[in-house]
Amino acid sequence: MKSGTKLSMSVNWVTHLNEAFYSSYEFVPDGELHEFENKEVAHQLRCEISNSSTMMIEFLTYGQTKLKAVHEIMPNGYLKITQEGISPEGKRFRNIEIYHKQMSVLPYASSIGGVVIRPTKEDVIRHQALQAMEEQTDMQLDQIREQIELLARQAQEIVKRKEMSMMIYDAKLNFRPIIGHVYHLYQNKDDSYILSMVSPKEWGGNGPFKQFIASAKLLADHTWMEV
Repeated sequence: MKSGTKLSMSVNWVTHLNEAFYSSYEFVPDGELHEFENKEVAHQLRCEISNSSTMMIEFLTYGQTKLKAVHEIMPNGYLKITQEGISPEGKRFRNIEIYHKQMSVLPYASSIGGVVIRPTKEDVIRHQALQAMEEQTDMQLDQIREQIELLARQAQEIVKRKEMSMMIYDAKLNFRPIIGHVYHLYQNKDDSYILSMVSPKEWGGNGPFKQFIASAKLLADHTWMEV
């Protein structure tokens, strides 16, 4: 950034009563005091960008700080604004606010002092439209996310059925399986597989086999589903 380069800040916000406000001003982020154009708000302004995620803006009148606001982008992407100053009643205050939405969509005021603050009907309409848009897109994204999760579960079930089917069709079959019936897969002592109509419960254990693998039902598409 070149020395003396001015930056501009514009803030739109809407209160819970749907009152819209707008604030904008220019400043030089060099850490030095500069005259402020609106003396009703402040006589001087000082701004400093200390690092890539932190900026400090200070408003002064007769050398006294009226408002100091530190804007910090947090590691999770949220915007943290810490404000310290003197209220119109002469009381000192300190506020910390965390913003996790676009600034133009915030449903509450940021309470930062600014220049030419006025309610506008257009901003109320814009806020309501943006809020409705955000709610609709979030709902649609949630629906898509649920569909993706469902498809992922279905894909996992298909993979499991395929793996089970490959094992069974590689096993020894001494009969013709019937669709809808449940059969039982065992591993022989020579590590080969065999499909049986007799369950481990009926055998009273693994029967003459090395171990019981799984019970599975033959489906209409000739895949096997573990049960």
